[in-house]
Amino acid sequence: MDKYQYKVNGVDYKVEIEEIEGTTAKVTVNGKAFEVELKEPVKATTSKPAKVVAPVAAAPAAAPAPASKPAAVAGEGAKVTAPLPGTITEVKVAMGQAVKAGETVIILEAMKMQNNIEAETSGTVTSVLVGQGDAVMEGATLITIG
Repeated sequence: MDKYQYKVNGVDYKVEIEEIEGTTAKVTVNGKAFEVELKEPVKATTSKPAKVVAPVAAAPAAAPAPASKPAAVAGEGAKVTAPLPGTITEVKVAMGQAVKAGETVIILEAMKMQNNIEAETSGTVTSVLVGQGDAVMEGATLITIG
């Protein structure tokens, strides 16, 4: 099994390629199993980069971002980060919205528990880097407050 770590739009992904057969790859992304359809079958080779090409493009598709979300580039200000790995179940703020310190801005599900992620400072949301259903790793920036 090949293991890789990727960062896509500021979100870390741990990808394990379990098996590639024809145009189907069985991969695990952040602990969640997926079957990924490749555009072309991977040719048998001793060079590992050839195996990486198709699954890398498929990994972000496992957690698509909402169309209304801006490009995932951190804005100016204080970062609100994930305290533990999990899945975003709700984003309670939008870019440009005023927030107060202690206000719940994100709900993160981890180990089957809902965790309220609160703003540590008051200000205006300058970027929202995650959407509902996104898998995040510990320390990933979720939003920024300026």
